[in-house]
Amino acid sequence: MPRTSLDQTVLDREEVPALTPAGERLLDVASRLFYSHGIRAVGVDRVAAEAGTTKKTLYDIFGSKDLLVALYLHRRGVRWRSHLTERLAAREPGTDRLLGVYDVIAEWHADQDRGCAFVNAYAEIGTADHPALPVIRADKAYMRELFRRLAVEAGRADAERTGDTLHLLYEGALVLSTAGARPDAISEARRAAQDLLARN
Repeated sequence: MPRTSLDQTVLDREEVPALTPAGERLLDVASRLFYSHGIRAVGVDRVAAEAGTTKKTLYDIFGSKDLLVALYLHRRGVRWRSHLTERLAAREPGTDRLLGVYDVIAEWHADQDRGCAFVNAYAEIGTADHPALPVIRADKAYMRELFRRLAVEAGRADAERTGDTLHLLYEGALVLSTAGARPDAISEARRAAQDLLARN
């Protein structure tokens, strides 16, 4: 759909907004560079140059670097949730599906050496008034609710608490797998989750 400038409302929808070809190139390049090198290390000049456009085009489409960052994370989140939903649907409801979340994230991060894009972005933008912050919060809230929902589906007696605990293991593993130099963190979190489910 034609668009001269994106706005914050696109981040409230569970879809990837349509962009012009130039917008798609900019977002693709920005996504690769922001994830690989960090948000602060990558300027809009570099994004525009590698996308074969101008800085003016970038600002005409996205309005600001901050909104470009937010949209990069938004699109990544949409794609992750779609991938996760598809992969979990192939598993039997219950313990297998609950533990499957760890399997899917391990596979997702297998060829990505910087871990969770949302954790990385938060480390750079912190609690500042940044349009990406609600996107980051929404991703974490989604995963917490997913674990709770899967625990209910599995018939766990204390589904909310079980889901919250499994989510804590999941998020901790994401951080430790990179910042903590623990490449086995996700598999260890899965093992801990399996032990917890077996005991209760």
